[in-house]
Amino acid sequence: MVSKLQYYLPLFGSSEHLLRAFKRNPYLLSSDLEGVVKPNVAYLHECGLGACDIAKLCISRPGLLVINPERFQDMVAYAENIGVPCGSGMFSHALHAVACFSKEEIAARVDYLKNTFMWTDAEVGIAVSKAPLILTRSKESLQRRSEFLISKVGLEPAYIACHPAMLTYSLEGRLRPRYYVVKFLKESGLLDHDRGYFGAVTISEKVFVEKFICPHKDAAPHLAEDYATACRGEVPARFSFT
Repeated sequence: MVSKLQYYLPLFGSSEHLLRAFKRNPYLLSSDLEGVVKPNVAYLHECGLGACDIAKLCISRPGLLVINPERFQDMVAYAENIGVPCGSGMFSHALHAVACFSKEEIAARVDYLKNTFMWTDAEVGIAVSKAPLILTRSKESLQRRSEFLISKVGLEPAYIACHPAMLTYSLEGRLRPRYYVVKFLKESGLLDHDRGYFGAVTISEKVFVEKFICPHKDAAPHLAEDYATACRGEVPARFSFT
């Protein structure tokens, strides 16, 4: 036990990070340090990941460390095959995705993404490399986002492929309410028509309110209330556009 703690502490960077990892995956304490954990960490070093990158990966996905080394190496290779290199900030997400499904299931999910968002092979490759966790989304979730973003918002499939983070946001709590606000402001002449939708959905809730709600308290006194209503899944009358 002591030897494991002595190894894990510098690997995770702090006792706080280590405790969080233990809570996420208690098997770290009972895992084979010499036969499993150390070979996996060594392989990440061989792939070009530095200590900081490995620490981030271990903190976010501690369960990856206790996977059989042969399977772990296959997962790393497959994560790279779907377009996410080891040094990418999305690498831990890619490993998580390939850990959840077989290669056949991943291939089927890639095909579903292509069909649902009308993407080319190149476009689905771009989307997956930028946001590999979209591979873990349910078909129903992806279908609803496709219908909303393409049919309602009017975004081009290629644009969505270049900004796939949109597919990871809540439809009811973020994508739809913010679309209503942006559209309302544009139709009311309170926002330039060339202001993009993507910029409005990627910012934090606090910043969104500061930039899109608060400046219009006088011109649109009910906007904050209507936005809150939309976030609850309802559509205020002022957001019923023709």
